[in-house]
Amino acid sequence: MGRIDANVRDMAGDEIEVELKLELDCNAAARLADTPALAGLAFEDRAQSATYYDTPDQDLRAAGVSLRVRRVGAAHVQTIKAGGTVAAGLFARPEWERDVAGPQPELETASPIRTLVEDAVLERIAPAFTVAVTRRQWLVEHDGATLELVVDTGTVSVGDRSTPVSEIELELKSGPPAAIFALARALGRDARLRLGVLTKAERGYRLIDAADAPAIKAERLDLNQDATVAEAFAAIVGTCLRQFRLNEDALRREPTTGAIHQARVALRRLRSALSILKPIVGDGRFAHLAGELRWLAGTLGAARDLDVLIDRVDGGATEPLVAAREDAYATALAALDSQRARDLMIDLVEWTALGDWRRQPADPDLPGQRADRFAAHVLRRLRRRIKRRGRDLARLDDEERHRVRIEAKKLRYATGFFEMLFRGKKERQRHKAFLKALETLQDHLGILNDLATAPALLARYGLDEQAAAAAGQRNALLRDAAKAHQALKKAKRFW
Repeated sequence: MGRIDANVRDMAGDEIEVELKLELDCNAAARLADTPALAGLAFEDRAQSATYYDTPDQDLRAAGVSLRVRRVGAAHVQTIKAGGTVAAGLFARPEWERDVAGPQPELETASPIRTLVEDAVLERIAPAFTVAVTRRQWLVEHDGATLELVVDTGTVSVGDRSTPVSEIELELKSGPPAAIFALARALGRDARLRLGVLTKAERGYRLIDAADAPAIKAERLDLNQDATVAEAFAAIVGTCLRQFRLNEDALRREPTTGAIHQARVALRRLRSALSILKPIVGDGRFAHLAGELRWLAGTLGAARDLDVLIDRVDGGATEPLVAAREDAYATALAALDSQRARDLMIDLVEWTALGDWRRQPADPDLPGQRADRFAAHVLRRLRRRIKRRGRDLARLDDEERHRVRIEAKKLRYATGFFEMLFRGKKERQRHKAFLKALETLQDHLGILNDLATAPALLARYGLDEQAAAAAGQRNALLRDAAKAHQALKKAKRFW
């Protein structure tokens, strides 16, 4: 997520845009001017439209570049954005703007885009999608800082298809960076704000792709091989929050088993990251944030447990479980809609970017340590734990085997977090084999855990006769899990 400074510049001296993005519904956007944080402040409204350009094969998108021409009144402004940090809620990346004569891009020889993509690509660009919004803009003094607050409401369109956009952007002009988050929380007390994770460009491409998936899996984390531990941690938090928010939105549109599962996966990945990196990030806020994540994950747990249970029992016995699941989903959605959950997302972004673990680390050398060295240490330690705790796996009791399962999850998430730090051909091959062995073990342990917890759940709903139905599977699963554990022990490390 990087730093949050006024007038941020990269090493080449180019201006870098830094802003916090939030989402809200259109009705809340219309009432925002009446909230106590903004009441009485002057604002300016203006209509804006923009055309985004790409090739038919989306080569600019693949290169991490966006190109748009925005019209404001009679003026046209061309913007190129590229690379940088695009994490959950916090956007910081190089940006180049210039006035152009009309709606067509002007990509002269000296344009920075020609250093990012080949000329042959630029010869094939054409309009990809359009964005039309009404922009309401304030200049706000808050907590000793001057902030620009922009609310955009409108639509993103591709042909005859469109999707609404309603978002807030907060940008620091001067003063302490923490004021951005303080203002976000103040506004959130009167409007249901949620952390924003999609740019307008991403919304346009998702519309082109007709991407409205019922569940979103974790995206590959593309860490630079020379990244520091602090940079890696910020990127990990960002990708976990992004996965969570996309699935939260999917759940709010249509509650599905896949969305609630992937939302829980996102939270588990984030909690594992905090556990793995506690020696680096364990400051005064750590325990509170870890506890809040545990609470949020717990609010989704009952619904997910019932989803799994319903899949495992005979169809005629599911009626009381389905009714219980409906209640559990309602409880989960109410928790997601609470200010506590919404503020937690903002708190996590602030802590990741500005926390004491950055400014006053317990060991000043650790945040700046190379991430690949730290990753190798973590992966080695987690693998040793699984080897030790998984001895005689078939003879362990349910609780001991559950602890092995938790360690396997941590190792799997760490394997995903740090995968791109080890990119050699041999490392990639070993990673594939290692991950396959780890996933097999985790799958067997997961089924065994479901079997261990099912009887108590079934008894709760008067379905005791179902509890013994799967008992015959247990011994076979234990043998398979023991074999998978041996395979993982033999798998060559990729780090």
